[in-house]
Amino acid sequence: MPQFEYVATSDTSKKTVKGTVEAANEASVIDVLKKQNLRPLSITTGKKKSSSLGGLFRSTKVKSDDLVIFTRQLSAMVGAGVPLIRSLSSLEQHSESQALKAILVNVIKDVEGGSTLGDALAKHPRTFSDVYVNMVRAGETAGILDEILKRLALQQEKNATIKKKVKGAMTYPMVLLVIMILAFFGLMLFVIPQIGKIILSLAGPGASLPPLTLGMLAVSDFFVHFGIFVIIGIALGVFFLVRYIRTPQGRKTFHKLMLRVPAINTIIRKVVVARFARTFSALTGAGVSILEAMTVTAHALGNAVYEEALLESVDKVKNGQQLSQVMEENGLYPAIVSQMLAVGEETGQTDTVLVKVAEFYEEEVDTAINSLSSIIEPVMIVLMGSVVGLIAASVMGPIAGLANQIKG
Repeated sequence: MPQFEYVATSDTSKKTVKGTVEAANEASVIDVLKKQNLRPLSITTGKKKSSSLGGLFRSTKVKSDDLVIFTRQLSAMVGAGVPLIRSLSSLEQHSESQALKAILVNVIKDVEGGSTLGDALAKHPRTFSDVYVNMVRAGETAGILDEILKRLALQQEKNATIKKKVKGAMTYPMVLLVIMILAFFGLMLFVIPQIGKIILSLAGPGASLPPLTLGMLAVSDFFVHFGIFVIIGIALGVFFLVRYIRTPQGRKTFHKLMLRVPAINTIIRKVVVARFARTFSALTGAGVSILEAMTVTAHALGNAVYEEALLESVDKVKNGQQLSQVMEENGLYPAIVSQMLAVGEETGQTDTVLVKVAEFYEEEVDTAINSLSSIIEPVMIVLMGSVVGLIAASVMGPIAGLANQIKG
């Protein structure tokens, strides 16, 4: 579809605005501008974006920060009484994210064609999650879209904060691990073989070397001759492992395993509980039914074990059980969650109570991540020191023996 550049004046503010729009012809462009209360001054055919090499490397994923800004700005504009299409058009024109601009162009077209905002956003599941779409739909139905968008922005900020903290805590140990592996391969392939030749030449034929040195030379010799096969094997193993984890069964198995790893399982459980409390609170506060809120929240938890348990709870709640009772029975959630949920059910303030639970566990996540980081750092340092010490001992042992023979 061709792209047109336009210059127009606003019927309300009398200001001149410039922009681009994709349409079949100039008549369609004029119709689009009229719907936005704009009077066209000039319309010219713009240059179609070429699929250049630079475009191949442009990210098509919308960053969480850009989505939060968009949500907050849309909430402010809708709350101020600005028409929805005009709000979306303004945000599309001024967005710094090219990926978001491209999505908003299609969203505007769908809304202009008669779709609701929720239905238009649902066509872009990679950017707008089920939670986002369902809350927008509930906000449109209840006529409180601006308030719902504020809740959404807050929820996204909290989720993004938790993700950043978890990634930040894992970055340092992962960097140390990679450095350690590369250093080990470098020593085994290039350093140890040369040192081995020197030691064997000094010791002479038939000399007996310490078992540690012989073992290290054997390992080095193995990597020299078969290292490429080891690297290929590791790469293939990682590739197939990642593919397996992406399958439903593999994802469930991996998540079960992670819930059994000491220290890490504590963080995972607290993250899931915080995410459940905030998401479920936001949905029920937006007027979404309990059963629908449970289903949508289950897919937003990020852990297959908890997701399956919550989806199974939907049938129990359908049969008349209280959600607090069901959650107490499955044993996956701390007792405080079911107790607070029971209080919310009795008082009719489930969303308010769960917000308190979410805030408490978000603080707990911060504490757990900081504790894990303080433990991982010395452990990784000790591990790296042990490897280096082992290699040094295997080298220094025979050298010390040779020195004693020379003295004798």
